[in-house]
Amino acid sequence: MSILKKLSEHIRQKGLRATVKKAWKHYVFSHEELMWMERDLVSPIPPHKLRPYTPLRLETITPDNTVAFTRHFGDRVETMAELAREGHTGHMYLDDKGDAVAFIWGSARDYHDRHYYGCWFPVKKGEFFEFGGEQIRAYWGSLLSVDFQLNLWKAMQAQGCNKVVDVCETHNIPALKLHIRMGYKEQGRIMNVYHLFGRWRLFRETRYSESRLDALRKPAREPATAPVT
Repeated sequence: MSILKKLSEHIRQKGLRATVKKAWKHYVFSHEELMWMERDLVSPIPPHKLRPYTPLRLETITPDNTVAFTRHFGDRVETMAELAREGHTGHMYLDDKGDAVAFIWGSARDYHDRHYYGCWFPVKKGEFFEFGGEQIRAYWGSLLSVDFQLNLWKAMQAQGCNKVVDVCETHNIPALKLHIRMGYKEQGRIMNVYHLFGRWRLFRETRYSESRLDALRKPAREPATAPVT
């Protein structure tokens, strides 16, 4: 399909304003805010109502077993192998057919995210940087989103880590709510990623004081009181 046909189809489906906005972000300028968060590895997670899921097999990702990503994450096979060769700790979850349906990574050293944002994420002693957590749609809203983090935390504890840190896009509301559910706390730092003309990237860290997560938290229920007679 030619560029003009693609553009015409996008305008028909999304409208002119949305098309212009997307083109501007892709070809001219975009700004991504990544919120830093953290939590210890021993505090219990808050209560939740996530649904159970059919048992899956956990395997550590190695350069030799990434073929399991072919069905659901076909464009990530080589990326998964590269991360494993670099020595990062990766877990994948396999269904009864041997296909990976979820994965998550941890790095106990400074992490250079050359595959997506293009910036460095510094890691202090005793911390590890959690990244790349993803699962196929069939498992959205399931307990797997909790289990694959807890299992990674245990693996990183065995490597001497006592804290997990990560970043989350400030516009990704479902991911931010997941962090609240897991008991993460804000660090008050933002990694700003700027894209210019589809070629250059600039990075700048800023700080903030008031919580950006409080507005997403569910209000506490008032205790029931007996009617006055």
